[in-house]
Amino acid sequence: ENGFDCLDLSHNELAKVHVRHLAGGRSIVNNERVFRFDFPESPGALQRFLLSLDMGWNVSLFHYRNHGDDFGRVLVGIQVTESDDKKLKSFLGNLGYRYEEETN
Repeated sequence: ENGFDCLDLSHNELAKVHVRHLAGGRSIVNNERVFRFDFPESPGALQRFLLSLDMGWNVSLFHYRNHGDDFGRVLVGIQVTESDDKKLKSFLGNLGYRYEEETN
């Protein structure tokens, strides 16, 4: 009516849990892949994630949310080149945390 487009995000888990808490504008981050993880709420879960990352990758975004569950909801941006795609898949598989890629 007033020239504004509307997009219903009521069924979008990423928007409900993370995006509504983030501030800022759009940025261009080369080779960024964005993932949603469920981190177990147990000692060492974050440390295991960080120590498992390849030292050549950059964490460009990290947002943690917990609502008293057995797991914390984490949104992570990782800068990783296409040539490291196989290593990234291995990292994700070996980590053992439930995840969903949200890159696009």
